[in-house]
Amino acid sequence: MDKETIEKTKQTAELYFKGVEGEKPFELWRAFDKDLAKDLSLFITGRMYAREKIPHQTRQLVTVAALTVLSRPEELKLHIEAALNVGCAPGEIAETIFQTMIYGGVPAANGALKVLRMVLEERGDWPLDT
Repeated sequence: MDKETIEKTKQTAELYFKGVEGEKPFELWRAFDKDLAKDLSLFITGRMYAREKIPHQTRQLVTVAALTVLSRPEELKLHIEAALNVGCAPGEIAETIFQTMIYGGVPAANGALKVLRMVLEERGDWPLDT
């Protein structure tokens, strides 16, 4: 990979995951295959997430919606934190989750709202002022 992609990977990872606690996917991948972990990170974070075709906030709300519908709470937690890190408001994230009820069902959305609440509690941002 070129130096530009490596630098974009570092910058995007810092933007999205600064202060995020717990094991990140890269760390899990690296435990099994160091070279593949690097390749995946450079592509996902340095190429895909670093694209400027849509704003980072939009990209993270799309990711939250997809992970909600797929019922992937561990990955959802990571991306709710990333959404907050790039400037998404808790209400925007909640609204994105509510929108998924139509496509993913109420149980998936309820699970996602619980993850959102947990992240906000951990950050000291709960309860919301609604």
